[in-house]
Amino acid sequence: MNSIPLYRSADLRRIEAAAADQALMQRAGRAAAKYAATLCDQRGAAILILAGPGNNGGDAFETAYLLRQHFFDPHVVFFGQPQDLPLDAAEAYQRFIASGGVTLEAIPANRRWSLIIDGLFGIGLSRKISEPYAGLIRQANALSAGGLCPLLALDCPSGLDADTGKLNGTSICASHTLTFIAGKPGLFTADGPDHCGEISIASLDLDGANVIKSSGNTIHPEYFSEQLKPRLKNSHKGLHGNVGILGGAHSMVGAALLAARAALRLGSGRVYLGLLDHNAPALDPLQPELMLRTPEKLLTTDLTVLACGPGMGDQPEALALLTQACRLNIPLVLDADALNFLATETNLQKIVAARHAPTLLTPHPAEAARLLNGDSATIQADRIASALELAERFKSLVALKGCGTVVASPDKAWFINTTGNPGLASAGSGDVLTGLISALLAQNWPPLKALLAGVHLHGLAADRLVAQGIGPIGLTASELIDSARYGLNDWVASNIAEP
Repeated sequence: MNSIPLYRSADLRRIEAAAADQALMQRAGRAAAKYAATLCDQRGAAILILAGPGNNGGDAFETAYLLRQHFFDPHVVFFGQPQDLPLDAAEAYQRFIASGGVTLEAIPANRRWSLIIDGLFGIGLSRKISEPYAGLIRQANALSAGGLCPLLALDCPSGLDADTGKLNGTSICASHTLTFIAGKPGLFTADGPDHCGEISIASLDLDGANVIKSSGNTIHPEYFSEQLKPRLKNSHKGLHGNVGILGGAHSMVGAALLAARAALRLGSGRVYLGLLDHNAPALDPLQPELMLRTPEKLLTTDLTVLACGPGMGDQPEALALLTQACRLNIPLVLDADALNFLATETNLQKIVAARHAPTLLTPHPAEAARLLNGDSATIQADRIASALELAERFKSLVALKGCGTVVASPDKAWFINTTGNPGLASAGSGDVLTGLISALLAQNWPPLKALLAGVHLHGLAADRLVAQGIGPIGLTASELIDSARYGLNDWVASNIAEP
């Protein structure tokens, strides 16, 4: 699957308005009925359909009408008044009733359902769902829990904000989501992935790009495929860049080692490691190829890229070194403690904002909250807006980590990553990501492409390990490194094989 264009609700309304003369609800019903039929175990199967008071309810009625035509047995629960439905939804309701369908005011007890369809609210819902709809959602989730039967959400699981992925109180927990016209960002970030299940898109024969450009996109290797080239046989290490890693204060040396090892194994020609711990080892016995030196010596080394922050600590010495590092005219990756300094030190903020060389920030939500003088809940309430604000404020490329990592640039472009799993929620995972991104930058990847590829590869490495039975519970950061190396080489090999 290629990159998915993502549209916010306001832009989708514009696309719908431009196609107002077309029977979009009937197209949505046909797409939903066809998809629903693939999820049922047999013709004549009983299907529970929850219809809401708006156009999402109209989609549900149109789906129910068509399922009846194809000899399924739909049971529609509807709390609203038919006369209050929007025009298209009211017409769908009438078609369903005219075909012999009836509506119910409660879910029938002691029935076995082959499928449940959620057509309660869809996109655009910004308020908390109240009773009786909240109770209906809880019942539907309970009936579907444990794989008892599939639960298909039409357009967006009811209770999930399609723009942000934030939950509005109770939400449908779907096993499948059929979204209409185009992808929505909230399906792919924050709480979206836990509530959407398998996502499919029914375009309804519309091309939104003809009306308005998509707000953002999901990350896909197509964005950096031109970088996926085999190395020349006539190569030497000097062609693949020098990465510097600055960090590793007392008791946190492991963070810097993880970043350095990741940078080396993802193809950096040389990796220099400046450890702040004055009692740090002079050699990494597990990765003797790393060149360890004092932080002061590191900052005078001929580097292609410098990553600062893994295990850096919060001491004045670290701040002084970081300030010096930020004045270097080379690409800079800031993570972890470097971000905490950036959040509190006004002088450092001015230096970073004035840099001419690329700066890349990789905060998790708590670090992002400190950078924006807010709290994690606010960051998570709109991850896209938060990432864009960070990019603008610090004139930097940003990867806001978390479920559906958001990558944003100062020119307001944004992307959502779709790889990864809960195994990444472990100590050191972010340090590995820093190393991966740094390695790609060292190999002359354009900064945005390096960030997109690093984030996508990081998640892909975790997905590959889980597919092999390693995790997600207990997956460790160090295990990601070789999996990421495999993934990059596999990308290159697959790119070569393409005609």
